Amino acid sequence: MIDFQNASYVKLSQEPIDRMPQDIHPLLVQGEQPYVYYRGMRDYIVFTNKRIIAVNVQGITGKKKDFTSLPFSKVVSFSVETSGTFDMDAELDLWFSGLGKVRFEFSGRTDVAYLNKLVASYVL
Repeated sequence: MIDFQNASYVKLSQEPIDRMPQDIHPLLVQGEQPYVYYRGMRDYIVFTNKRIIAVNVQGITGKKKDFTSLPFSKVVSFSVETSGTFDMDAELDLWFSGLGKVRFEFSGRTDVAYLNKLVASYVL
């Protein structure tokens, strides 16, 4: 599992959805659609209409992967933080029932208003 409490977690940058790795497709349930894809150095996350899929690529070869599903139905609260002059990253904090807080850190170019609307449309 990705260490969500680790502040040094690699900043995520948005990538075109058509460049999303193919190993996500077998995980999608009927009616589930991927909307946006963010990538760090090796790890990545995909926002769908039902959940966030966080992928932790492990080992030297990267063949071993941990897929963590974070369903929107379990989000009880969320927060977005924009980048600033000295703090160059944007953040999305989600509080999950039974799990606690999960933080994703994004590059400063990330449209956090879009992330806010995306999460809100499934949580509220």
